[in-house]
Amino acid sequence: MNAPRKSRAPLVSVICVNFNGGNILLQCVRSVLTSTVPVQVIVSDNGSTDGSIAALEEDLGNDERLVIIENHENLGFARGNNVALSQAEGEYILFLNPDCRIRPDTIERMIDHSKRLPEAGLLGCLICNPDGSEQAGCRRRVPTPWRAAVRFLGLHHLFPHHAAFRDLNMHELPLPEAPVEVEAISGAFMFVPREALEDVGPLDEGYFLHCEDLDWCMRFRQKGWKVMFIPDVSIVHEKGGCSRRRKIRVEWHKHCGMVRFYRKFFRYQYPLPFMWLVIFAVWFRFGLMACYLTIRERI
Repeated sequence: MNAPRKSRAPLVSVICVNFNGGNILLQCVRSVLTSTVPVQVIVSDNGSTDGSIAALEEDLGNDERLVIIENHENLGFARGNNVALSQAEGEYILFLNPDCRIRPDTIERMIDHSKRLPEAGLLGCLICNPDGSEQAGCRRRVPTPWRAAVRFLGLHHLFPHHAAFRDLNMHELPLPEAPVEVEAISGAFMFVPREALEDVGPLDEGYFLHCEDLDWCMRFRQKGWKVMFIPDVSIVHEKGGCSRRRKIRVEWHKHCGMVRFYRKFFRYQYPLPFMWLVIFAVWFRFGLMACYLTIRERI
């Protein structure tokens, strides 16, 4: 009697938005193409000028699994991802930063977890720094205006054990032994079943860079989907690989994203004077960051 055939694994479309990623983009795509399941890799390039796309085409251009979209301008993270969605053919979509490296079985294991967790609309994994430590932000709490104020004032250090003053990031907590529901995951690695994506909709293009992942986590949860953290699947993320040369501009977009996020989801949940105070704190923080980065560049 013939042994039953193992069913073919579903196709996964992996979307990477690139902006002057250099050699790390090539490393990322190579790592995805070694996957143990069928993949389609879509690189959405936001007008890179560093030769990263030319290097990718030279090395892997003959691989039929690779699709390169040249946007000829910097569309931002959300729009860059959304442009690629029109060509995504997979039953699952993985939104992956180009400065990440995955293992051959990463995607296969995420598919297995997704099948076991049909209520999960958005799944993230353990994201590690190059030294192996857990990266802040891969499992976190949503930065509500109250939590932002707590963090800005440093109250999470003064009252570390009080529930009202808990820090946003959870990377210093013990790693769970099984998948757990969290409020938010990192935009560096977002694994999404197509059914959930079509229900919630694409990323909000009102964000240029940063906070679009938090926005998406909020929207998935509002639609009744769970956001899950998968601790037994890990990747390496060289954080900021595509944004190291424009630090002040990155901070500007990050703080614009924070203001949009607060206004979109919390403007009617807090007293207006408190919201004004939070928005002021956001721009005050940006001013401090801009001064610090300017002085640092001149030293």
